[in-house]
Amino acid sequence: MKLCYIILLLCLFSISMVSAQSKKEIKKNNIKTITIIDSENGKTLNNKKTVFDKNGETIEELDYDKDGNLKISRKYKYNKDGEVEEEEEYDAKTKLTEKRVCKFNSLGEKTEEEVYDHLGKKVRTHYYTYNSKGLKTEKKTLDATGRTISTRTYNYLFN
Repeated sequence: MKLCYIILLLCLFSISMVSAQSKKEIKKNNIKTITIIDSENGKTLNNKKTVFDKNGETIEELDYDKDGNLKISRKYKYNKDGEVEEEEEYDAKTKLTEKRVCKFNSLGEKTEEEVYDHLGKKVRTHYYTYNSKGLKTEKKTLDATGRTISTRTYNYLFN
């Protein structure tokens, strides 16, 4: 049981290391990829790989399973303002499993996210609303027929 906790902590730490690198640092240091490799019990296994473009934006993420085999990959496309406007997710056999297309308002806030299956059929749409301070106040999810599946409300407490 103790070993499970140690492994979990190592995974969380390694994932946070990729997140710890800012876009500015990645661009400044001309980093093309960050690869996280775990060594355990004499085995060396892939954990995660992130690929960046010349602007320091993540263009691809590869996630591996506990045996070091590719599990999922994600590819990102950005708009002129540097916001993710398209995300594609692939399985280990590089088959498209899901695609997300995002729309933004003039303030750069994501207002809509359409989710498509591997056949290109829309499965759901997320709508986002914001308050006057630019803070997200609601995420509403509708199925392909336009029926509301869920609504998440964000409440803020200020000092």
